[in-house]
Amino acid sequence: MSILFESARLKNMTLRNRFVRSATYDGMSDPTGQVTDRQIKLIAGLAEGGVGLIVTAITYVHPSGQVSSFMNSIAEDSCIPGLQKLARAAHQRGAKIAVQLYHGGREARFVKTRGQLPIGPSVIADDPFYRWNYREMTTREIEDVVQAFGRAARRAREAGFDAVQIHGAHGYLFSQFLSPFTNRREDAWGGSLENRLRLHREVYASVRDHAGPDYPVGIKLGVEDGFKGGLTFSEGMKAALMLAETGYDALEISGGVRGEKYEGTEYRTKINIPSREGYFRAWTGEIRKKTDTPVIAVGGLKSIAMMEEMIRGGEADFISLCRPLISEPGLIRSWEADPGKKPRCVYCNQCLEAVHRGIPLSCVAFSKGEQTVLKAPQRNVGANPEGTHEN
Repeated sequence: MSILFESARLKNMTLRNRFVRSATYDGMSDPTGQVTDRQIKLIAGLAEGGVGLIVTAITYVHPSGQVSSFMNSIAEDSCIPGLQKLARAAHQRGAKIAVQLYHGGREARFVKTRGQLPIGPSVIADDPFYRWNYREMTTREIEDVVQAFGRAARRAREAGFDAVQIHGAHGYLFSQFLSPFTNRREDAWGGSLENRLRLHREVYASVRDHAGPDYPVGIKLGVEDGFKGGLTFSEGMKAALMLAETGYDALEISGGVRGEKYEGTEYRTKINIPSREGYFRAWTGEIRKKTDTPVIAVGGLKSIAMMEEMIRGGEADFISLCRPLISEPGLIRSWEADPGKKPRCVYCNQCLEAVHRGIPLSCVAFSKGEQTVLKAPQRNVGANPEGTHEN
């Protein structure tokens, strides 16, 4: 049997295989952030399809971090019953499940509908990739967000989730603090790498305080920005190793603040030749060489041979997929039966573009009801939500 289908440990979890479903915004929550039947069906399908660990869609921990009208909330205890249904849907079908805890920072432009400006570490006037208004966070606001992550982790545990993952990539709040381009603060939250990582470390401590020392806490970390002048991989790798030393139980390695569409982002297209596959592989491998903390690889991974090579070669411990599982939720079962099967996903990003227009997540390219989906009523998502696409 392939090493990919062997069970593996992640802190105190035993996963049935090494496949992770990377967090994927689905646009399917109700307008109050509650779980819907459609989301329960989505999670059930992924679990039935053989995924070892499912990471849910971005879930905001504080109202100031909400990026879309139709994203899940874990900011109140009233969200727990719905989240319990998601956890049960995974567990009843043999999968483990983690919730991705999220704050959009300056990207949370949806908050304007409540008469507020989005918040970020610093206001950057010369940012070529960001043109909207936002304001600098106060120290009190940073501290409030830190505590909100801790309370959210407690709710996740009460809801039956096996773990939480902090979203520290893709230009959202944690990326904004880590990048020297977007964080130009002169206080204890900016300047040196240690200060720019303070948010990551304080949130880890808050999660431990609220959810306990034995609860698995991972982070998706952007280790390089998608443009020159931002976070470099040299510094991003140091950040990853520092967070491993802090105590994070798993590192999923991805991109930081986004640059040019799509090549300067985490959802690159045209993954049609071997040299285009595994576009974060080098970063992942370099980090894994220097830490014993489990590392999760993501980014254009589509062939069993490459994934096996990465695991056996010590470049990664787990494989994370997104776009192929949008197109084929049962792909892991199919691969187990036929390792030579090629995923049908063509990495066209039509699913991403549809979600940005307010259409709930689906594979547009291969949907039998494609015309119906494209003509469905479009909803105002309020902002550019989490790209559905890691790989």
